[in-house]
Amino acid sequence: MGRTLSVAPHPLLEPGVFITRFSSPLSDLVTPDAVQALIDRRSTAPLISSDNVRAEVRQLLRHGGFKPSGRSKPASEYLVSAHDELRFPRINAAVDACNVASLFSGLPISLVDLDRTVGDLAIRISPPGTSYVFNPSGQLIDASGLLAVYDAEGPTGTPVKDAQRTKTHDGTRTTLSIVWGTSALAGRTREATTWYRELMALIPGAVNEDVELLRSQT
Repeated sequence: MGRTLSVAPHPLLEPGVFITRFSSPLSDLVTPDAVQALIDRRSTAPLISSDNVRAEVRQLLRHGGFKPSGRSKPASEYLVSAHDELRFPRINAAVDACNVASLFSGLPISLVDLDRTVGDLAIRISPPGTSYVFNPSGQLIDASGLLAVYDAEGPTGTPVKDAQRTKTHDGTRTTLSIVWGTSALAGRTREATTWYRELMALIPGAVNEDVELLRSQT
């Protein structure tokens, strides 16, 4: 049996979810040349973001009452400005592939170390008063009303900032990816997820696996 992930009802959410297993720890793996070329503007991507994509992603996040602006804007918007200003982050092979797919598709993507999660996983809107640490210095984000992937200990990944406790690290061997797509952008989640899986598969020894989404009715 493969991994499953529960998804609470949502009128717009259309997630793309998969697992990637690596034959070696991420510290031993190099970012594929094709990914580097996209970061360095030496090649073109099959997808390109737009003002319409940005607007629909923000609308997706607003549904639960979250305000996606300022420091709480979708992660994909941060990547656009970072790329334009030639300060695009280079972290590790998996994160680099994830960030490239998010940059050009315009969809936020969470990347979680699956081995650091606890118990069952579920996507739902965070209740009022939810917060979590998102960086090594211990800073908190108010996630009230924000879509998130939850494990037994709380939020792990969101369209804005992933939780520090489940981020990838040098020893990561298995990742969970969540493309935060919206049904308002017909076909875009499928296209972005397909391309993102192709980028991850370029990492030596990487194998992608499907995840079954269990959509609850209430």
